[in-house]
Amino acid sequence: MRVLAAGDNFVGPDLLENAVRSRVNDVEVGKLKLPWPVEPFGPVGGVEEASGTEQQVIEAVEGAEVCVTQMAPFTERVFAAAPSLKLVAVSRGGPVNVDLAAATRAGVTVTYAPGRNAAAAAEYAVGMILAAMRRIPDSDAELKRGNWRGDFYAYPEAGIELEGSTVGLVGYGAIGSRVARVLRAFGAEVLVADPYTDQDALRADGVEPLALDEMLPRCSVVSLHARLTPETKHLLDADRLALLPEGAVLVNTARGGLLDYQPLPGLLRSGKLGALALDVYDEEPPPPEWPLHGAPNLITTPHLAGATRQTAHRAAEIVAAEVDRFARGERAAHLANPDVRGSET
Repeated sequence: MRVLAAGDNFVGPDLLENAVRSRVNDVEVGKLKLPWPVEPFGPVGGVEEASGTEQQVIEAVEGAEVCVTQMAPFTERVFAAAPSLKLVAVSRGGPVNVDLAAATRAGVTVTYAPGRNAAAAAEYAVGMILAAMRRIPDSDAELKRGNWRGDFYAYPEAGIELEGSTVGLVGYGAIGSRVARVLRAFGAEVLVADPYTDQDALRADGVEPLALDEMLPRCSVVSLHARLTPETKHLLDADRLALLPEGAVLVNTARGGLLDYQPLPGLLRSGKLGALALDVYDEEPPPPEWPLHGAPNLITTPHLAGATRQTAHRAAEIVAAEVDRFARGERAAHLANPDVRGSET
C-alpha cells in the first residue's frame, strides 16, 4: 500500500511516517512537507485553512491509496487527479481542508482526529484566563522595559481571583468540559451555554446550564469553546457583548469568527471589557491596520492553543490508527463523510 505523509512544520512528514509504519506492515511512504505554520494557512481551491497548493498535492499523491495529513488541500481538482486514492486521514479536530462532497463523489473516505488537542487547548485557555484576570503580560512587559509598576498593586489596578468568580463557558465539548473541571478546582462557579449537551449531564458535572443571553450578564469571565458554523458566526455580536457586566474578561481560544470584532476596541477603551485575551482572529494574521492594535488590556497570541508536542504525536497516532483500520478492511473510527461508498464495512 502506498501512503503519502503530507506533513508540515508541526505534525511533520517523518512523524506521520513513523506512526503509520508502527501500525502497518508492507507500506511504501512518500513524503510532502507543507509550509504551515511558518506560513499561515488560508483558503485553497474552495477549502478552508489549508497549506500548500493543489498542484503540490496532485504531484505528491500520484499512485497513493492513502494520504495522512494535517493541512494539505484536498479539493475537487485534487480528487479528480488522484484516481487511486481511497482514504484521506486528517490529523485535526475537523477536516476543513477537505471538500467532503467531492471526496464522497470520488469514493474517498475522509477521517479526522477529534480531541487530539483538547488537553493542550484547555490548559491554554485557563492560562489566558489567569493572564487576563491578573494582568500578567502587562506587568511582565513593564518590568522588561525597566519599569517597576508598584501601582499595579493599588486597589484600582489590582486583578481579580478565580476563586468565587463566575465564569461562563460557551461550548462544552472535549475542551470546554476540561476547562470547567479546572475552573471548579480553583473555586469558580461555572455556567455553560451549550444547547447540544444534555442539560442533566451538565448539572451532574457541577456546572449550571443556561441560555447564552441569560448567562452573559452573570459572568465576570467568559471563555469561548464552540465550533464555528454558519449558526455560530458572530455568536457574540455587539448586542450580546453589551450584556456582559462592566469590567468583564473575555477569552477566545476557539475560532475568530465566533466574535464580532468591530465593537471590541471601543469596549476595551471604555472599560466595558476589563480585558480581552485572543488566540484566534477574524483574519489571521491580523493586518497592520487592525483596529485592536494599541487597545488597552489586550492579550494576543498567534493561534497557539493546540501547539504542544503531545498534540502532534497524538494527531499522528490517531491518523495512523485509521490507516491500520483501512488496511484491515474495518470501518473508520472517526468518519467525516458517512455517505461514501464502503463506509458500511
